[in-house]
Amino acid sequence: MSKAAGTQYRMLANSDSFPAQSLQNFVPVSIVILGKILGEIISFEGPTMCVAGCEEVVRAALSRRGFFRGATAAAFVATAVAPEPVVAQELKFRNVIDLTHTMSPEFPTFFGVPGIEMQRQFDFKKDGFNVYWWRIVEHAGTHLDAPIHFSEKGMTADQIAVSSLIVPLAVVDVTEQAGKNADYQMTRADLEAYEKKNGRIADNACVAMNSGWARYAGDAAKFTGKDSAGGFHFPGISPDAAEWLLTQRKVAGIAVDTLSLDHGPSKDFKTHYTWLPSGRWGLENVAGLDQVPASGTTLVVGASKVKDATGGIARLFALV
Repeated sequence: MSKAAGTQYRMLANSDSFPAQSLQNFVPVSIVILGKILGEIISFEGPTMCVAGCEEVVRAALSRRGFFRGATAAAFVATAVAPEPVVAQELKFRNVIDLTHTMSPEFPTFFGVPGIEMQRQFDFKKDGFNVYWWRIVEHAGTHLDAPIHFSEKGMTADQIAVSSLIVPLAVVDVTEQAGKNADYQMTRADLEAYEKKNGRIADNACVAMNSGWARYAGDAAKFTGKDSAGGFHFPGISPDAAEWLLTQRKVAGIAVDTLSLDHGPSKDFKTHYTWLPSGRWGLENVAGLDQVPASGTTLVVGASKVKDATGGIARLFALV
């Protein structure tokens, strides 16, 4: 970013005449973060990446007029502990880890149909540009589950506050357990063991289950674990663990590296029904969790913003 642009941002952030809502649209945190990744506004200070002239603007934006007040969903279950409003903090990182599987018609899906179909509508040699028509399943590939996915009146994907999509990431390793039992469910005991080793789960975090299943994404039979009767076999998060996170911790979302928040054999999808109606989101088919530390990482959820969508493909990355 140029010095002049940085000065302009600071003037806008400090101006009482500039509406808070306009400031939210003008300098959303997600754009600052994405700018780092895209290389549009990157500066290097030694080995650590940070955005020149923007961090103080973001802090000012967050502190003015309760910028993130009300950012979390209003529809929580009665016993749920609501996540705290996001507060301004300095964000620095040394590396970016992609947590997204490449989407293709070959990627395994819960429904057994291609998650995406691409029809070439325009060709560069013929038309001077390239365009595909897409036909896509909302809940395929690395994707987000919005609250409406398993509730009658929950938030749709486009209604999720962007402030709840940039969060601390807690990675719970259950690869050993899943290696012994394909139907393993991450338990409350796993969460307690995580906290004993890594400290209390941060407020507003995403708690991700790393079962090691992401490495099977190229093998549909292994990834889905489908048996001769059509049943699935892969790990998930137990309803008890979801309930504990819901009532005892202030968590924004949960994530799995498998096809579903619930383990493969589930018929009642109790984890989905426990978690999503509370106004929180979930992530499925997450990649690369074995490449990030158990704690101290920031997750950025690049969620699709489609009106009335129950979810959608997402680009996830961890700032380490």
